[in-house]
Amino acid sequence: MPAEQTLHGVYPYLVSPVDAEGRVMRPVLCRLVEHLIEAGVHGLTPLGSTGEFAYLNMAQRLEIVETVVEAARGRVPVIAGVAATTTREGAALAREVMARGADGVLAILEAYFPVPEAGIEAYFRAIAEATDGPVVLYTNPQFQRSDLSLPVIRRLSAVPNIRYIKDASTNTGRLLSILNETEGRMGVFAASSHIPTCVMMLGGVGWMAGPACIIPRQSVALYELCRKGAWEEAMRLQRRLWAVNQAFARYSLAACIKGALEIQGFAVGAPLPPQAELDEAGRDDMRRVLEMVGAL
Repeated sequence: MPAEQTLHGVYPYLVSPVDAEGRVMRPVLCRLVEHLIEAGVHGLTPLGSTGEFAYLNMAQRLEIVETVVEAARGRVPVIAGVAATTTREGAALAREVMARGADGVLAILEAYFPVPEAGIEAYFRAIAEATDGPVVLYTNPQFQRSDLSLPVIRRLSAVPNIRYIKDASTNTGRLLSILNETEGRMGVFAASSHIPTCVMMLGGVGWMAGPACIIPRQSVALYELCRKGAWEEAMRLQRRLWAVNQAFARYSLAACIKGALEIQGFAVGAPLPPQAELDEAGRDDMRRVLEMVGAL
């Protein structure tokens, strides 16, 4: 990706189709990538939360990135998730995904024990130094043991290639604080737990989210309405699409997205054990939601 190119728009968090023997189902993933690009998405993000990165070994992660890059064929940027518990491993993974053709990285800190602010900052700086592509910081207080504070975000925004952040705090006031603290140096992507239209109103650049895997055309349509400033029409569509996020509150993320994709004809398989897949009632519920939002 050219250095001057900016990231914006809808970036689906791709699922990771892996069979019962642990093999990456490359044809299935390639077909999903083709479908999403045809639907008009602006980029692809393998190994985000929806990609179940925490349940994959290093070889599986790299094969998934390699597969997505090959299937995308340079048509849209591929921003690969990089998640680790150690700084050394995070930097190494960043180098590996870039070597396989990723255009940038989504940087995630996995922490079992709490990490002091200096350690958090050093982790993300090391990932940025390991790649010459853009870095998207990912902050999610719900799941992360150690989160990015506003002072750390402000300091990291001065690193030349740390140019974006995906904030999943569900706190729009925090988004405004990030925009103010970083003084235009960092673009903000919404998360699926936010209302994307509202984030765009605040000055966001798009969203990186699992739901875009199953409602790509609707997500792109919503983004285009926001770009045009057609806020009333955008909010009507946003209210209709909120049913997808409500389903996530009833079931686990991977089960919802993989189950919905199976209903749509993509044989992505079940969530990786020990996660559970949707039961019959859950599948019926997801089918109803997909029909309601026009995604079947």
